[in-house]
Amino acid sequence: MQEMSLTSFWIIAGSCVLVLGIMILKNRARFALNFLVRAVLGACAIACVNKWLAQQGIMLAVGINPVTLLTTGSLGFSGVALLYGILLLKIL
Repeated sequence: MQEMSLTSFWIIAGSCVLVLGIMILKNRARFALNFLVRAVLGACAIACVNKWLAQQGIMLAVGINPVTLLTTGSLGFSGVALLYGILLLKIL
């Protein structure tokens, strides 16, 4: 009887660890996908805003580099606004 309950315990514990592992990997994949989508859309937004500002005669442009991609990837469009805000304060 003791062996049966110990075996059952390990089967249940292993199943729980497997389910938790799958959930962790699923959440990480979702986080990575969200980050990449935000980074790409942020880079597109920066390029569009830079072009629009140049057409308006305003020489204010944020460069697209790993730091800006990291900022827009983690913060989204508010990161784009933050980058332009920092650039505007730098000019003042």
